[in-house]
Amino acid sequence: MRVALGIQYNGSAFCGWQTQPDMPNVQDTLESALKAFATVPISTVCAGRTDTGVHATHQVVDFEAPVARPMTAWVRGVNTFLPSSVAVRWAHEVPEDFSARFSATERTYEYWILNDAVRSPLSEGLVGWVFRPCDEKRMQEAARFLLGEHDFTSFRALECQAKSPIRIVHEVSIRRVGKMIGIKLRANAFLHHMVRNIVGSLVYVGTGKESVEWFKAVLDARDRKVAAPTFAAGGLYLVGVKYPNHPYLPSYSQAPWSHLGSS
Repeated sequence: MRVALGIQYNGSAFCGWQTQPDMPNVQDTLESALKAFATVPISTVCAGRTDTGVHATHQVVDFEAPVARPMTAWVRGVNTFLPSSVAVRWAHEVPEDFSARFSATERTYEYWILNDAVRSPLSEGLVGWVFRPCDEKRMQEAARFLLGEHDFTSFRALECQAKSPIRIVHEVSIRRVGKMIGIKLRANAFLHHMVRNIVGSLVYVGTGKESVEWFKAVLDARDRKVAAPTFAAGGLYLVGVKYPNHPYLPSYSQAPWSHLGSS
């Protein structure tokens, strides 16, 4: 039996998703809990590997279940062995050919910025921070150039191992609620540091350091050196993964700030 799990985690305490020797990571933490629950080792595959300090409200993993358990047991039982920073939110049986990574057709990330003259210790590690006034309308104007299929070399990390820099961005939306600015990006897939590099350049536009036309020139340049520095990890959340051939699987879980401004 193959099982898919929906995972949430606060990435502040972890050096990313992927297993690493002698480094705290989400994958080892989850697989340790799965082993404790099932009494045998279990290896997982995830929808998208997140970096150090990045959070997820909607990570998806799958694995071959070595023991038969009700789906509710895979939630409550595994959570018994997880720290407070990680939780299984749902479980579904899936076909044997399902892959959390390769069956997904879209991923959605949200980046949340506190735009305030003074930082807040209450949101430390949970949001990015921009102390200069930031015009979200200018940011949205620049962000429209991201829509569609592009070479995103200017926004990929130099150490990115993806075979191709081509990605298809389906949605970019930016909204302000009080002192919070939310940036939502939905694409078929993302390159290493792609969202944080985009956010860094959008902030340059929003604060007036660079123009809207500069942002388009950065995208067209296909050169990482011309874009802004990578923005902080703490404001980034993996919030959605879409599996159109498996409509029974949840596809989105809002970030802690996503509800702001909703009635």
